[in-house]
Amino acid sequence: MRSRRDQVMAVLVIMPSLALLAIFVYGFIGQTVYMSLTDWGQGAALALKPEIHFVGTRNYAELFTGFLNVRFRQDLVSMVFFTILFVGASLALGLFLATIIDQRIRGEAVFRTIFLFPMSLSFIVTGTIWRWLLQPRGGVNVLPSLVGLPPAGFLWLSSREQALQFNWQVLPHYVVLGAAFVLIAWGVWSAARRRFRTSALVGLPGMALLAWAVTGGAARLQLLPFPEAHGFNLALVGVVIAATWQMSGYTMALYLAGLRTIPDELREAARVDGASPLQVYRYVELPLLAPITWSAIIILGHIALKIFDLVFAMAGPDNAPTSVPAILMFLTTFRGNELAKGASIAAILLVVVSILIVPYLVTSFRAGRA
Repeated sequence: MRSRRDQVMAVLVIMPSLALLAIFVYGFIGQTVYMSLTDWGQGAALALKPEIHFVGTRNYAELFTGFLNVRFRQDLVSMVFFTILFVGASLALGLFLATIIDQRIRGEAVFRTIFLFPMSLSFIVTGTIWRWLLQPRGGVNVLPSLVGLPPAGFLWLSSREQALQFNWQVLPHYVVLGAAFVLIAWGVWSAARRRFRTSALVGLPGMALLAWAVTGGAARLQLLPFPEAHGFNLALVGVVIAATWQMSGYTMALYLAGLRTIPDELREAARVDGASPLQVYRYVELPLLAPITWSAIIILGHIALKIFDLVFAMAGPDNAPTSVPAILMFLTTFRGNELAKGASIAAILLVVVSILIVPYLVTSFRAGRA
């Protein structure tokens, strides 16, 4: 049992770290959020004593509904598409490589090193390399000419084409539909686990939201008085390829460690029951890799949501087709001197990353206490 003296010493040891954390992390976060609620940047932003007024959530409203902030809305959409594609591609390629290496192939150590090597590079180096490879008149576009075919002409980082377009004006309708399906799925999952009280608490509101959206109630919620099309910029494909090349080795290492910790007795038991190698992989190994998958999604997701250096190195800050909110925040704050608007973009990124990370941390903490 710890003595009183040990407890006091433990508190004294961690107090400096807590003080620094409170000041340089949470203090600066609070300062940024407060700055986003002001008009700093409307006048002489860099004056010794700038005139700052509290304006509430006006900056946030202008970002989501203002006519002049169309780039922010497109950047937000690009960030979502980039995150989905990057995380999905990294997981799929990492799992594929881990499965191959787990077969005890010859030269396994060499292949592991090769696949992990990109992780040792910074995103700046990766972006520079792939910027050379994805030149419109060189790089991978000239590979078909090596076999007698005409060179490709895809504009990897400057294409203006979009796919999967939708109308930002009716985004609240999509948000309501998504929330309804999430609540209904949560209710069904709770009912399957015999948590009927939780199922009713989340399922009934979900059904109400779905009914409201289907009957057209949510369609009357419009962010803009005019239609505004946004979608997936095909120029981001090159950035996704570069990011996947760098991080797929990381997911490979995670999955390989998970595969090597699965007891062989489980595989043997499945084979004795008549399972084929594919069935063993599908019904024994993949379910046991689920915790690793969730951990990888959280780590890769937060990297993708705040991606900056890779895009900056590959396409520069002024290339709109590949822009993301972090790039726009940099330009708005340090080039345009619109400090309040830049702080608003930073606060929005913080909220988006928190939505991904906080539930995972809470779940992990509860599992640890259990």
